[in-house]
Amino acid sequence: MARIILASASPRRSELLRQIGLTFSIRPADVDETPIPGESPAVYVERLARAKAEAVAAGAPEALVLGSDTSVVLDEVILGKPVSRDDAAATLQRLSGQVHQVMTAIALVGAGQCRSLVVTTDVRFRTLSAGEIEAYVASGEPMDKAGSYGIQGLGGIFVSELRGSYSAVVGLPLQETAALLENAGHPVWENWPNSLESRT
Repeated sequence: MARIILASASPRRSELLRQIGLTFSIRPADVDETPIPGESPAVYVERLARAKAEAVAAGAPEALVLGSDTSVVLDEVILGKPVSRDDAAATLQRLSGQVHQVMTAIALVGAGQCRSLVVTTDVRFRTLSAGEIEAYVASGEPMDKAGSYGIQGLGGIFVSELRGSYSAVVGLPLQETAALLENAGHPVWENWPNSLESRT
């Protein structure tokens, strides 16, 4: 069975892959993440996911390479990682009381083919107070995250409603990732531990 490489340094994506029983190596991709003028957020995240997977696959043609990219989108505007604490606070204030989209693309390269898709999840924030925005920014958690929050961390208390894939908001849509791997001849469940074998 082909080895799997994750073309990402994200600890959250690694944790999600381990959650579904995958064994993999990590080889972050270095790609230009500058948006193309006029490019929609969905096209942007899918292009980057494919570029990351293809960049790593070029040096490992025998492997299955997973690339992914996530964007937080409000009113069709991509809210990237904050450049400062003030930027993080301003982003959280924009998200307060609003519904935004988290778009996560996943791409799988193997056997000379690249398959990709985008999963979009609607996330509603309750109205945030100035005090909790200040405390959250001071915690440091928003500083390396798209949209200035992490749903799997302290920022989870801001979310009042979610429609779609929770794991995609964290960084990787598990159901869709597993389907791509199965279609490539690598069903994740084949590597799950067997409780009967472990007792003998």
